[in-house]
Amino acid sequence: MFPTAHYAMGGIPTNISAEVLQDNDTVVPGLYAAGEVACVSVHGSNRLGTNSLLDINVFGKRAGIAAAEYAKTADFVELPADPEAYTLNLLDHVRTSDGTEKVAAIRKELQDTMDANMQVFRTAETLNQVLKDIASFEERYQRISVQDKGKRFNLDLLEAVELGFLLELAKVMTVAALHREESRGGHFREDFPERDDEKFMKHSMAYKDEHAPADGTAGTAKTTAGIRLATKPVVFTRYEPMVRKY
Repeated sequence: MFPTAHYAMGGIPTNISAEVLQDNDTVVPGLYAAGEVACVSVHGSNRLGTNSLLDINVFGKRAGIAAAEYAKTADFVELPADPEAYTLNLLDHVRTSDGTEKVAAIRKELQDTMDANMQVFRTAETLNQVLKDIASFEERYQRISVQDKGKRFNLDLLEAVELGFLLELAKVMTVAALHREESRGGHFREDFPERDDEKFMKHSMAYKDEHAPADGTAGTAKTTAGIRLATKPVVFTRYEPMVRKY
């Protein structure tokens, strides 16, 4: 049995009106997020199940109100000539691929390394091992095949596409975890057991950036190919974060 996500910590950054943020300040017009997918930054990395319900009830309602107000005055956005082209090409490429790698085998090995090396307790050594494994999986993913070539109710195709997303997300999580050299909430670095508010009292932000270089220093900000790391400040209001004590 593998552990699964009871709920998520972090996610798509939003403001308190549930508007999605492109960075710390820039709103993406007309796009809203709430609940497990979003990070409004009201609970940090010590979330509880009850907090998750608060998120979806409070900010789900705020998202609906804000979206309705936006819709009253918003103009139609110009679409590119073939807005569906990227998705169709992705699906056709995976469906018609005739490689020898099996989706289930790669997914199982990804589960294994994430469970063993990217769990709650981790070190730079284990996290770097995950990045090496993911690089190998990404290379193998280019040579996958699906048995079902149909276009209706194709779960084989769905799982193959999902695996590509899983690899990308696992890489982002691991890079961010490697850069955070402290222990906090649900993240315990055995090589950095103390919480470090001076350096890390902020959110880790990851951006897909094809220009982000790779110089062999895995996981450091600005050096992992395709991923650019930045931060988002934590705003203190009535309740300041405190060290958890028992």
